[in-house]
Amino acid sequence: MSRRAYRGVALAALIFLVVQVGALALVPTFFEQGYQTVEDPSDPTNSLLYIGAIIAMTAFMLAAFKYDLDQLIRLVIVFTSGLLAWYVFAALVPSALVAVGLSAAVALALLVYPEWYVIDAAGVLMGAGAAALFGISFGLLPAIVLLSVLAIYDAISVYKTKHMLDLAEGVMDLRIPVVLVIPTTLSYSILGDEFASDANEVSDGGNATDGGESAAAAGSDTEAETADTAATDAEARDDADADADESDSGERDAFFIGLGDAVMPTVMVASGAFFSEAPSLGFGALPALNLPALLAMVGTFAGFSGLMWAVMKGRAHAGLPLLNGGAIGGYLVGSVVAGVPLVSALGLAPYL
Repeated sequence: MSRRAYRGVALAALIFLVVQVGALALVPTFFEQGYQTVEDPSDPTNSLLYIGAIIAMTAFMLAAFKYDLDQLIRLVIVFTSGLLAWYVFAALVPSALVAVGLSAAVALALLVYPEWYVIDAAGVLMGAGAAALFGISFGLLPAIVLLSVLAIYDAISVYKTKHMLDLAEGVMDLRIPVVLVIPTTLSYSILGDEFASDANEVSDGGNATDGGESAAAAGSDTEAETADTAATDAEARDDADADADESDSGERDAFFIGLGDAVMPTVMVASGAFFSEAPSLGFGALPALNLPALLAMVGTFAGFSGLMWAVMKGRAHAGLPLLNGGAIGGYLVGSVVAGVPLVSALGLAPYL
């Protein structure tokens, strides 16, 4: 892997870390402000309802692309970005008017100047806000069910039905924070006609919908294709969900990472921090942080490392099986080390 590719992977890891730390910081404030979205966070059917919403949204987006309603999708995502940004700013700034102004500025920036750093900044806000919201709304069992089912769905949608390929083909040229753009060179831009042309040539990949699905693969030597978690090898293009632009020298100019890859494992981190019986580690800036949440973060990055290793070897993979699996595994290890009974860690105690 080249030095530029290493820089890209490091930047991607940094974004994942910021999303996770941001979600942990927001968890107590979101709860205090009444942002919990369900009456019974321990009810595992909450996860099934959310998964149904993902499938419905996926179908809606595919239909919209089929009937040339691309701009409708763009407006929906931009509005959602502004809404999630408002949740975050309302928790951080004392003035409601300032929070509204800042969130409106995020949405406006996405509309008028969707350069990669604007998309990434909006994606980080969306990711941290969404993960914190889901973290305080999905108890331990619902969170584990959610991540497990989404990991299976991700693999099926990438390797079997391949409907994520069609979704990626439609979404990339919209320049919205459904995917994060990870440049390996500061001169990279997604505003030029060349990027739009490349995005329209997508023949592989999938797309994260509301923080849902994703996959990964490694870089092509001959053409730029775009998708959801990294870059695609030409030999694996039908199995991939991620991709990279490349310069004439063969160096990758950017990776494209699904926002869902950052959000979904972070839901486990936030849920573990909020619902676990384990005591807080007493880290002042992150009062919700406990050992299960910390090791869920470590597990996420273990999965991320394995995913990037496979990506750079030219092997196509769905992203969430590794990322969600790492987060769940790390959370369970952290629970055991913290002395939390496994039945309680799995959220099964109320049912036994």
